[in-house]
Amino acid sequence: MALGAALLIDLLVGLYVGVLTAVVPALVAWSLGFTFKYFTGVTIPGFGVLVFGVAIAGVQGGLLGLLDPQFVTSPPALVSALVVMMATLYAHAQGDRMGAEFPRRLTLSGLRERGLSADAIERVGRFGQIRIRTVGEVGDVEGYPPLPDDLRTTIRDGEWTLPADLPLSELETRLSDRLRTDYDLAAVTVSIDSRGRATVNAAPPVGALSRRVPAGERAVSVETLVPTGLARTDEVTVSTPRRDVTGTVLSARSGSSGAAGSSRAATPTSSAGDATDARPDGRASDGRTTDATGSDPTRSHSGASAAAGQATGGDGRVTVAVPRREAETLLGVEEAEVRVRARGTRREFELLSLLRRDGKRVRRVELAADGPLDGAALGETNLREAYGVAVLGLRRGDEWTVAPRGATRLAGGDLLFVVGDRAALDRFAEVAA
Repeated sequence: MALGAALLIDLLVGLYVGVLTAVVPALVAWSLGFTFKYFTGVTIPGFGVLVFGVAIAGVQGGLLGLLDPQFVTSPPALVSALVVMMATLYAHAQGDRMGAEFPRRLTLSGLRERGLSADAIERVGRFGQIRIRTVGEVGDVEGYPPLPDDLRTTIRDGEWTLPADLPLSELETRLSDRLRTDYDLAAVTVSIDSRGRATVNAAPPVGALSRRVPAGERAVSVETLVPTGLARTDEVTVSTPRRDVTGTVLSARSGSSGAAGSSRAATPTSSAGDATDARPDGRASDGRTTDATGSDPTRSHSGASAAAGQATGGDGRVTVAVPRREAETLLGVEEAEVRVRARGTRREFELLSLLRRDGKRVRRVELAADGPLDGAALGETNLREAYGVAVLGLRRGDEWTVAPRGATRLAGGDLLFVVGDRAALDRFAEVAA
């Protein structure tokens, strides 16, 4: 009985002394493992760290007065030595793991690339989706007029669904573009947290129609059968008895009688006689309320969806931007036929989406003069093997080269568009600069 009690006491004393002595060796082992792995990618052998940790523990034991001959030869010394070795090996393994996983360059932009909280993601399809809602009141943008109360309420009560596999910075950009398009905002800033809650500041439309008419073109409104789903920026062909005219949709409203039997034209500097330009208060200069895709998206009209900015179809009026010489063709036309032109599939967007889903990014990198790549042939640099990046394009002055060949000589000032993962792009940017 006494022997068992003595062994228990020796074990507890050994554990106590081992924990007390292992703090400094474990901290040093973690620091060495993390530092070497983070900066060099090399893992220090565990045996070397173990010997170093035991040596530090010995020095520390001497400073603590633990190297008494009676204690060194007692059973607690063996227990404490085992504790020190186990703590040293564990700390080294954790430091090595953290050094491999820690971002190589921790910047503010990198922190903004953090993802969404798993609790906020709805499992729909392969990557899921996130419902973004505004939090708090929609603020104003400094330097612009205050937002109208009805438009402020509409944005505050809005809800938007976006893919959940995008970083927060990309979600903020997409929501800003959608708000600017749907509500024709003069300016908008968006900040989204990890739970999909958006803080929005917005400025009201200012001179909505005249801002959308490209330079050198005129806006003409025609009575027509509005195709379902027609929206701003769609390209259409307007058929008249004289000839077909191609233009870009500025606004579309169905279910509206309008000014029967005539078309009206408007220019960015139109006079009172032909003006259909919208005023900031959301009404056209002739007193009519503008359409759902015009300057007053907060109003819901029959046959038009204000939230989506698309017409639902039916008899109505379409305003298109056409070249100046074609505007006269549409004037005086009682009714025209509108056909939507197909734009086709933008394969480059699909490519960028696939690269982003695979963890790849595209970055523009400028080569420094007298740098390691200045004057080297592209094929000799072995960028794919050395840095893990591939060159998609090269710009030198005003000249572009897509998928440059291996014989292409690089020069200082060249702009390279390279693709790779974030760490590889960071390493290559450091070398190029």
